[in-house]
Parts: sequence; C-alpha cells; structure tokens
Amino acid sequence: MRTIVCLLALFLTTATASAQRMLAITPDPDVSRVLDLFAAVCERNDKIDGWRVQLLATTDRQKLETTEREFKVNYPSVTVDWVHNKPYYKLRAGAFFTRQEAERLRQRLSREYEGVYLVKAEVDERELLEMY
Repeated sequence: MRTIVCLLALFLTTATASAQRMLAITPDPDVSRVLDLFAAVCERNDKIDGWRVQLLATTDRQKLETTEREFKVNYPSVTVDWVHNKPYYKLRAGAFFTRQEAERLRQRLSREYEGVYLVKAEVDERELLEMY
C-alpha cells in the first residue's frame, strides 16, 4: 500500500511538472496594444532647448507655492512651473524658442517681481505651442 501511494505521488508530481513546462501564455491584444503605446510615448522626447523666465529662487517651499498661485491668477495664459535643485526651489514662467521672445516677458514681469532673469531650459513642444 505504501508503495502504491509513493508511486501515485511520484506520478502526480511528474505530471504537474510536465504540464508547467508546456504552459503557453498569449497576451490579450488590447493589453499588448496599450503596452506598445505606453512604450512609444515613453521613448519620445518632446523637449527642445528653449528659454524661460525665472521669477523666484528660494529655500522656502511655501513662498514658492504662494508666488505660483498668485502668478497663475495674474497671468493665466502664461505657463508656470518649478524645479527643485537642492536647496533651492526655482519658479519659472513661459516657454520660448528664442531669448528675445523671453526677454519681452521678463521686462513685463520685472515690474512686479524682483530679480527676474532669463534661463535656458528644456521645454515641452506642447508648452511652446500654448505660448503662441
């Protein structure tokens, strides 16, 4: 009886191992399509060299967020973003192809903000299109 149980256990283990080796997975076509689209979007680089106007550089994040909110209220058509290069938070506005275009915004903003200057930055093509 013990021999039969051992042989039966051995047979089931061998059959299960064989079945696992022969398992083939076919992905759903919709899932494959979404994964391919995601990979294509991630590989695309929509950034180009351009110019922005830096409004503020501070170590105080609350000051940055307050200034950003005020700017968005006063200039809703101008894109604004910030970067964090430790220890500074830098608030930057606009997205321009040329320095001359950015200079016009800098002159306008220098009346309200102290220490405004131009910076070279990688800008999204989408942002550039929104500025024009």
